[in-house]
Amino acid sequence: MKPLARLLPVVAILVGALVPQSTSLADVDAVLEKLKASGLKAAGEAPKAAPATPVDPRVAFPGAGMEKNGLPDAAADSWGDSSRPAPKPTAPNRTDMPWFQPLVDAAPVGSVLKVPPGDYAGPVLVDKTLTIEGDGKVVIHGGGNGTVMVVQAAGVTVRGLRLTGSGGSHDSDDACLNVRGDHNLFESLRMDDCLFGVDLKQAHYNTLRGSHVQSKPADLGLRGDGIRLWSSNNNLIEGNEVVDSRDVVAWYSNDNVFRNNIGRRSRYSLHFMFANRNLVEGNQYYDNSVGVYIMYAGYSTIRNNIISQANGATGMAVGLKEASDVVVEGNEIIYCAVGIGSDISPFEPDSTVTIRGNRIAYNGIGISFTSDIGGTEVTGNSFEGNLSQIAVGGAGAATKSTWHGNYWDDYQGFDRNTDRIGDTPYELYAFTDQLWMEQPYARFFKNAPMLEALDFLERLAPFTSPVLLLKDDAPLFHNPKEARS
Repeated sequence: MKPLARLLPVVAILVGALVPQSTSLADVDAVLEKLKASGLKAAGEAPKAAPATPVDPRVAFPGAGMEKNGLPDAAADSWGDSSRPAPKPTAPNRTDMPWFQPLVDAAPVGSVLKVPPGDYAGPVLVDKTLTIEGDGKVVIHGGGNGTVMVVQAAGVTVRGLRLTGSGGSHDSDDACLNVRGDHNLFESLRMDDCLFGVDLKQAHYNTLRGSHVQSKPADLGLRGDGIRLWSSNNNLIEGNEVVDSRDVVAWYSNDNVFRNNIGRRSRYSLHFMFANRNLVEGNQYYDNSVGVYIMYAGYSTIRNNIISQANGATGMAVGLKEASDVVVEGNEIIYCAVGIGSDISPFEPDSTVTIRGNRIAYNGIGISFTSDIGGTEVTGNSFEGNLSQIAVGGAGAATKSTWHGNYWDDYQGFDRNTDRIGDTPYELYAFTDQLWMEQPYARFFKNAPMLEALDFLERLAPFTSPVLLLKDDAPLFHNPKEARS
């Protein structure tokens, strides 16, 4: 039997997806030739080896491919640079399986490419409007080199694929998926054993939904980001699971929505840098070093999330660093080293930080301020079981902030008129426990028996006037969270 005849059973599966009804016989022959070149074979036929590529001395050292005079086929080196168009790959990274690129090239613009189940080789460049359907049974292997798939087009849909085995270079941002176009949909993808998961670079109005992202098995600081947005606006990141990565991060990226995602065992669940007007809601973040951190940015809302087990020396559920006009509301913040950390926030004049309706429970410190500059409004929250309700750096106080209508589990007043509001204000003073706020090294002895004894004695018969840390004029007498349940 001739080689072309042996390919016909496989081609019959692919023609319906690749070739419209009006395609001529010559077009079919062109598709067959591309399929043969990709290494697709029938039983008994050896795969076609990739043509040897000479090594150019200009790319013999790390980072040389980033130069403009680099070889055009040095895709792994140049895909990390968003200022340059991604080059079309010229050969697969693996020759023991069909190459996926010829299938993309053969598909007409605007068509639906339904890929048969199986393993395929990368890298892949999608540079035209196309829908790629894998039904969860298609795997594209990067071969441990470069980025597995780049989408450099608008209106692309990629659904039901597994992308795996990128390179490990931080210089070229090796990733499972690199997005450089607008108005694309990525859904039900599985990405693993990749340095970076999804890397959006100057990409707007995209949707990433219902996907699983996992970095390469490496030390935390050496992993890549699970999802990264770089100068990318108006994107929707929804219903994804990011585990064992480094960060989910948004740099210079505005008006994005992060909704109903799950993050586990990473460093930053979500980190904003110079990124404004973003919405973070309904997410669940467990066992990460930091939950949500907003740095040099603001005008954003963090609401209705669960952030738990952000422990360690720098563990923090929500962090604000020189942030302005941020709303933190309706969150469950539990079992973290610090519930909410505020560092020179709000930063801009006449801006505010609003903390309302949260459950801040069983943390080392409920809310930590580096200093009290005012502008923070803390209302309607539930403070339960925290080792310290608040802490202020430099032995300062938080009296410039607004405290109203919060529930404090250590409130010692009464509610004689049963209006659910305490008859006397809640006042929190710093006695001997002020010592570790003044001297950070003393934090090692925080809650030690000796320090607890000294604190008791000072409260019993103070030798100096204690510092008033905060005053809530209308403390809630009953826990609103318990009333809801």
